[in-house]
Amino acid sequence: MVDTAVRPIGWRIRVRGLVQGVGFRPHVWRLAHEEGLIGQVVNDGAGVEIEAWGDGAALARFRRRLKDEAPPLARVGEVRHESLPGTPLSDGFVIAESAGGAITTGVVPDAATCPQCLADIADPDNRRAGYAFTNCTHCGPRLSIVRSIPYDRARTSMSVFPMCAECAAEYRDPADRRFHAQPNACPVCGPRNWLEGADGEIPCSDVIGQAARLLLDGNILAIKGIGGFHLACDATSDAAVDRLRARKRRYTKPLAVMMRDFGQAREFCAIDSREAELLGSKIAPIVLLERAGGMLAAGLAPGHDRLGIMLPYTPLHHLLLRRAGVPLVMTSGNMSDEPQVTGNDEAREKLAGIADFRLSHDRDIANRLDDSVMRVDAPGPQIIRRARGLAPEPLRLAEAFGKSPRILAMGGELKAAFCLLADGQATLSQHMGDLEEAATHGDYRRNLDLYARIFGFAPEVIAVDCHPDYLSTQWGRQRAGIGEITVVAVQHHHAHLASCLAENAVAPDDDATLGVILDGLGLGTDGSIWGGEFLVGGYRGFERAGHFLPVALPGGAQAMREPWRNTVAHLVAAFGEEWQARIAATPLATALEDKPVRMVIRMLDQRLNAPLSSSAGRLFDAVAAALGICTGRQHYEGQAAMELETLARPHLARAGAYPAAIADADSAAVLSWQPLWDALLSDLAGATDRGVIAARFHNGLAGSVAAMAEACANRHSVSRIALSGGVMQNRILLEGLHGALTARGFDVLIQTQAPANDGGLALGQAAIAAAQSMSGL
Repeated sequence: MVDTAVRPIGWRIRVRGLVQGVGFRPHVWRLAHEEGLIGQVVNDGAGVEIEAWGDGAALARFRRRLKDEAPPLARVGEVRHESLPGTPLSDGFVIAESAGGAITTGVVPDAATCPQCLADIADPDNRRAGYAFTNCTHCGPRLSIVRSIPYDRARTSMSVFPMCAECAAEYRDPADRRFHAQPNACPVCGPRNWLEGADGEIPCSDVIGQAARLLLDGNILAIKGIGGFHLACDATSDAAVDRLRARKRRYTKPLAVMMRDFGQAREFCAIDSREAELLGSKIAPIVLLERAGGMLAAGLAPGHDRLGIMLPYTPLHHLLLRRAGVPLVMTSGNMSDEPQVTGNDEAREKLAGIADFRLSHDRDIANRLDDSVMRVDAPGPQIIRRARGLAPEPLRLAEAFGKSPRILAMGGELKAAFCLLADGQATLSQHMGDLEEAATHGDYRRNLDLYARIFGFAPEVIAVDCHPDYLSTQWGRQRAGIGEITVVAVQHHHAHLASCLAENAVAPDDDATLGVILDGLGLGTDGSIWGGEFLVGGYRGFERAGHFLPVALPGGAQAMREPWRNTVAHLVAAFGEEWQARIAATPLATALEDKPVRMVIRMLDQRLNAPLSSSAGRLFDAVAAALGICTGRQHYEGQAAMELETLARPHLARAGAYPAAIADADSAAVLSWQPLWDALLSDLAGATDRGVIAARFHNGLAGSVAAMAEACANRHSVSRIALSGGVMQNRILLEGLHGALTARGFDVLIQTQAPANDGGLALGQAAIAAAQSMSGL
């Protein structure tokens, strides 16, 4: 304790960041006792406030240790102190009740079960042995159960579960790991599991054991998890997987698999140290891993050489996987393309035709969360889908953004996510899906209201995509009209560039960059459809320095679903009326015999529903269809491109590369494909292995894009290059470009904290609106 012979010094210490619901107050309490300080610590809307008295050296050590020794889930943004007049009101150090105030703190993401809690459920003498809802301040549900902040039990879906005497004692004891763990519970007082069939609850004394037996018998189970229901089956059973696909109407899209532990995962996949670290992290995402070793059901990921693997991240999952003993499919509990089911009644209604049984529980899911999906590439980890375990952890931006007004960015149409920007940080929402699906759009609007409530957020500016038909754009403008809020319209590919700059903490006054933005479709400033772009600029504006050759999209959106249309359009663009003669000696001619080619040619000739587009994504579709991959139809976004990448991978080192042509137009350089198609058709006619052709395409594309980027950057005296857009999630292309451009001396930026696809679009929109607002534009 403080030496009463010396008058103590008082400090008021403000800690900001992700410091609520992570055991930060008991951390403060412990450090204060170790340093002999007196005073109090309290949660409020801004984070954590500490009033502490002691000698100067002890206070200085205490302040430093707050951040250096922070709890595992905490993210300390800043620690500031000021002198505190007066004298302490007590002779000890206490944890006070939460206070209100303006909300500037964050909510931490849900976290995978910690080793201590795993030990609890595995210990037969522990009162939580086998308990599926065990958690502590280091793990468990957070965003999925919170309704508002400050983060206290009364503001979560645990409010309906009064703690028993033993849990309450843990909750009140600052020395206990479960001190103020808001979801704290045990079998006596907490949520419970049960098993349901078509006729209601099934009486059984061993719910999880019975669920495991049902899975091993080939049944499909709907399992209520932390952020929604999964549909589960035995991943080693071809029959079970095929039945799940048929019932869910998810005929080809890859299914995620949950493994019992690292040992089991290594039986089926190759895992390097970085992938292992990601799998075992508190995020516990689905990680895309190379297949190796044992055989799983053939239908898990047709056409792919990688599997989406995750480890158990809740006690329920750990208990179930131990009892089942085999890997389990864990795919989102929904009909294909709809939002994941979260409620028990909703599951009974919507999943009855898919699942044979339901493993449910009575803790409400306040916020729907899909599993995050990640992949480890040579330049760094890539986020394919940012959701559970990642959202809503904020991204710290360059210091200058601290002066920005409050920005709400609405994102795009596909892979919807929105972003709140305030106080120099950006909070990107969880992935919600495609807004063309009515249920997803409803979820999107509910989450906008939820985040406004959780973060006490009232925007001063709303940023939208410049495409007027995007539902996110329309809803953003409607919200702005209600509150008379300024609207900033942002070009799609400019937002991708700014997203990459923002997450790399590039400041608005030092943002001159060449953005190589490769994606599917986005409305350009000239009213045409862009997608293969070389943009020079920064947050406040850009110049289109180069682009892919615009090629028609016959049928518009239909060309996204039927890759052969893009093949025909590209061949017509390359060879004109001679295109059919050029393919006569190839298998492609046969593949097109049953397609309405004449109709497509009329559309191209008359420019009828065949808008020009510089899309990089459609180039991949065109090449894939030429090789017989998804020629007639692709069943999910990116299917043709991903299967083309898989086909190419074994041949990259020895295949060589196709050429392309770079030409200077009036206002921008153009990358065109006639030489590529010439060489590709020659290989097809010569019966060259399809994998070699796919590899030559990838190598050639990476080489030509790198050459184009170098020329554009040198012409505009730019030394920094940002890589973004959905096509940049092609591993071959990203690694090839990053390596080639780095070797040429450029500072190459990639995205590792937000998706390069449209899931990261809102971050870029927010950064652009902030920079423009701060400059008075």
